[in-house]
Amino acid sequence: MTAQSQLISVKIFQAYVKKGFQPLAARSKQRNKVLFCLDGAFAKRTFDILFSLSVLILCAPLYLILGLLIAISSPGPIFYVQERVGKNHKHFGCIKFRTMVDKADEVLLEMIEESPQLRQEFEDNFKLKHDPRITAIGKFLRVTSLDEFPQFLNVLKGDMSIVGPRPLVPEELPRYGRYMHKVLTIRPGITGLWQVSGRNDIPYSRRIQIDVYYVNCQNFWLDLWLIIKTIGVIVIPRNNGAY
Repeated sequence: MTAQSQLISVKIFQAYVKKGFQPLAARSKQRNKVLFCLDGAFAKRTFDILFSLSVLILCAPLYLILGLLIAISSPGPIFYVQERVGKNHKHFGCIKFRTMVDKADEVLLEMIEESPQLRQEFEDNFKLKHDPRITAIGKFLRVTSLDEFPQFLNVLKGDMSIVGPRPLVPEELPRYGRYMHKVLTIRPGITGLWQVSGRNDIPYSRRIQIDVYYVNCQNFWLDLWLIIKTIGVIVIPRNNGAY
C-alpha cells in the first residue's frame, strides 16, 4: 500500500468516525432517554397499583358504611358511572359513589330547559354550585371527596392514576383547544393540582393551565406532595372548592 493510499484510508476512516460514530452516540443517548421515561412510567404504575390495593383493603369497612348510607338516603344504585376521556383519548367509565338522586341526568335536562341561568352555569363549569339533585349524604361525600374513592378501581384497571390531570367528560375537550392532546398523553388522576388548589372556585381557563403544568412537570416528589395535600383536604375539608 502506497503512502497516498494509506492517507486516503485514514481520511475515509476519519469521515466514518465523524459521520458514523456520532449518530450512533446520539441514538444511544436517545435510547437511554426513552428507557428512563419507560422506567418512570413503570414506577408510577407500580405505585398506583400498590397504593390503590392498600386503600381498597384498609378502607373496606368505610366503603360498606358509606354504601349503606347512600342506599338509605335515597332510592337508586350505590355507584354512579360517568363516561370520561383518558390517556390517548380512550373513553372509560369513571366510578363514583352516587351523590345525587336517581336518574339525575334526566332531571338536569329538565332543569336547564326551564332555567337559562342554570343552563349558562352548567355550560361554563359543567357543574351547578347549588345543585338540588344532590342528596344529604351526597353533599358530605362531595365536600370530603369521599365520593371519588371508588376510582381506585379505575386505577387498578389502568384507566386512571392516583395523581394526574382532571378526568374530562367528552363535552369538555373542545374547551382545551390546542392543549387537549397534551393533557391526554397521560392518565387522569383521582387527585391532582386542581383538586388541592380550589377546585370549582378556579376559573376554567386556569384549570386548563393547571392540567398542562402538571403534564409538563410531573415527577415523584410532586405526586407525593399532592397526595399529602389531598389527605389534608379530606381530613379538614374547609374552603376546598368542592360541590
